Amino acid sequence: MAILEEPIKEVLELENYINGEWVKSESQEIKDVINPATQKVLAKAPMSTQKEVTAAIEAAQEAFPEWRRTAPLARVRCLFRLKELLEDNFEELSRVQTMEHGKTIDESRGETRRGIEMVEVATGIPSLMMGSNLEDIAEGIDEYLIYQPLGVFTHIAPYNFPFMVPLWYTPFALATGNTFVVKPSPRDPISQVKLAELIDEAGIPPGVYNLVHGHVDAAQVLMEHPYVKGVTFVGSTTVGRDVYKKSAAAYKRSIVQMSAKNFLIVMPDADVPSTIAALMTSFFGNTGQRCLSGANLVIVGDDEGFYNTLRDGFLEATSKIRVGYGLDEAIQMGPMQGLDGVERTKKYIDIGLKEGAKLIVDGRTPTIAGDYPDDYFINPSVFEDVTPDMTIAKEEIFGPVANILRAKDLDEAITMINNSNYGNAASLFTASGPAARDFQYRVECGNIGINIGIVAPMAFFPFSGMKDSFYGILHGQGRDAIRFFTESKMSIQRWF
Repeated sequence: MAILEEPIKEVLELENYINGEWVKSESQEIKDVINPATQKVLAKAPMSTQKEVTAAIEAAQEAFPEWRRTAPLARVRCLFRLKELLEDNFEELSRVQTMEHGKTIDESRGETRRGIEMVEVATGIPSLMMGSNLEDIAEGIDEYLIYQPLGVFTHIAPYNFPFMVPLWYTPFALATGNTFVVKPSPRDPISQVKLAELIDEAGIPPGVYNLVHGHVDAAQVLMEHPYVKGVTFVGSTTVGRDVYKKSAAAYKRSIVQMSAKNFLIVMPDADVPSTIAALMTSFFGNTGQRCLSGANLVIVGDDEGFYNTLRDGFLEATSKIRVGYGLDEAIQMGPMQGLDGVERTKKYIDIGLKEGAKLIVDGRTPTIAGDYPDDYFINPSVFEDVTPDMTIAKEEIFGPVANILRAKDLDEAITMINNSNYGNAASLFTASGPAARDFQYRVECGNIGINIGIVAPMAFFPFSGMKDSFYGILHGQGRDAIRFFTESKMSIQRWF
């Protein structure tokens, strides 16, 4: 049985990876990493001391000059080796993610694939990092634009995509000639430990890439240390505001990608079967713990027949979702990553009921496949008769809860989206080209989907965002990431 194929056989004692070596932490504060499906302890992660985090930063600073002088072709050869190693270890990496996070194995495989694609795109840095030039800007004078690396960068990682999200930044930082320090989430850091092992095997020189475990105190050191030139962060808006302020106060550039409340709009001309299939993945994939998850389903028009058809189809598909341990290939939704997620989701369901929404699917008492403790599990929930002013329609739940709202026309639906504090993603399901163009043109969100449930940009495009979903100027992934990790240098030359 696939469910028995667990790559983590015993409790791991996690260490920091500093200057090319695995170093045991001196910290007395240790956090258990727990499999949310089985509640077994997978690893013990140290909450690193300030001295240890500083050592990682200093190692990166010391390694920078030589790595910066390394030819781009030589740098990306290490990334080519890393890509091969990631492919060779694809299944183990995916299963580790399922064990420490809880997502299904199919979702973990998708996350691993997306992570590998980031490395793959970054191998094109000899072309992507090219500048430009123009001769004779004046008589006998030529001008050159050169992109150069800056030094040490860092990433403060989230728990919902423990393998992929740090790879939005790591390969681009390394390929452009910078050095890097990653602090994985203490909730599920094993994926990044496995990645660090492969980075070491790929031949990345000591100090160029470093990993330190820790929580708020470690993040604080990374944000404030003078050697660090820039901070990348993915997480909640509440924490993101603090990261953005502290990074700016320390005169650092930052990419801060945060919370969401995503709307999925369905027009009466939409293809219902394909739309419902896309909605299932959007609302309940990754157990709703995703900044691209659907939150508000808005059905447009006053056609009761269409409304009932879509709603009933949505409820029927929801009722068939099989919940359990994600290593079972038949499972479609795993547990929440932590007990706090279960409690938060239930709290919002209670709020929705108090505010007058109708709970037509109640997932608070979980039904799961297999003999596992149900503490971390929650089933999909669906609210009907939700209005835009309700708390559940405005605040991010980060759990498997779908809200059904109604709008008389597309204009009203777009107004709902633009009135939200968040602007991460929005999708429209329609057969109308004019409606799709109008939606794309007017909606104030960074990622727009047309007949797409999860608007996840490919690695060669930036992962965008607006309003309280993103602070900064340049985004993760693609050319935005390359520009973030480099500075423009202008050279104007005249020779006598």
